Amino acid sequence: MRVWIDQDLCTGDGLCEESAGRVHSSRRRPGYVKQGDTILNDPGGSSQMATVASELEDAVTEAAEECPGECIFIVSE
Repeated sequence: MRVWIDQDLCTGDGLCEESAGRVHSSRRRPGYVKQGDTILNDPGGSSQMATVASELEDAVTEAAEECPGECIFIVSE
């Protein structure tokens, strides 16, 4: 599974970081995905997808479902 955030839709509520903080970062508004400790923000969007570890897939799915901006996109591999 891979995931990315559309920063144009992000409301900056930070719910994604609460649900899946190892993959999402909302410290910078709007939110971005992370790969390890690296925030993928250059330039962000669909060109910056994070690979999700299998043990985090449920949390990332929950974050996408709870996102008020509907800006989290999951790509199944």
